[in-house]
Amino acid sequence: MLKLACWNVNGIRAACKKGFLEWLDTERPDILGIQESKISAEFLDPAFVTPPGYTSYWSHADKKGYSGVALFTRDKPVSVTEGLGIAHFDSEGRVLVADYGEFVFYTIYYPNGQRSDERLQYKLAFYDAFFAHINAMRDAGRHVVVCGDFNTAHTALDLARPRENVNVSGFLPIERAWMDQFVAAGYVDTFRLFTAEGGHYSWWNMRSRARERNVGWRIDYFFVDEGFMPKVSDARILPEIMGSDHCPITLTLDI
Repeated sequence: MLKLACWNVNGIRAACKKGFLEWLDTERPDILGIQESKISAEFLDPAFVTPPGYTSYWSHADKKGYSGVALFTRDKPVSVTEGLGIAHFDSEGRVLVADYGEFVFYTIYYPNGQRSDERLQYKLAFYDAFFAHINAMRDAGRHVVVCGDFNTAHTALDLARPRENVNVSGFLPIERAWMDQFVAAGYVDTFRLFTAEGGHYSWWNMRSRARERNVGWRIDYFFVDEGFMPKVSDARILPEIMGSDHCPITLTLDI
């Protein structure tokens, strides 16, 4: 059994002060995808970069204190690649792609479109570039596992107040239509293989005490290609784990 985890930590240094390393030592995922690390590894305490038993890989944004993703892994992958190969997106440090032989693992921090229409268009263009990248990987005969903060709740089951947010980026029809397209192309939302009902969220607005009331959004996902679905044995959300405005999610593979 291979345990995978995914977590938008909203700043790795802040998360480490709130128990991230202790959680990692307790949960002990074989592979962990991190989003919104907000720092280059060269500026981190070595204890944050190489926890016992792990090798880590990092991609940071050109802009300091912004975006960034990381990969913590117990077994070294065959290779790790930064970005999608498009400078306009790769400058924000949003993608790491790790080849594990049997599958290719993506950890991605998808853009947020709430700031402006320009950023919404950037988000949609990023979605399309990612879609082309992963389709090419699958067309080459590879199985794929994608984790990350998609910054979109796919259906009305995936947020507590859908009617109030229908005109808010993160639940816009155009964003949800892209998620529909992604699923229709043969990529599987693993959490929904095991949990059909709503009320399960991975992000909460910390300014409104929304987490205490479970008024949240499910915007963090593990997807696999349909051909890899028989390997999926469990998928969960861990809302009891604090340390960020997001909580970790997990995926267990029978390999």
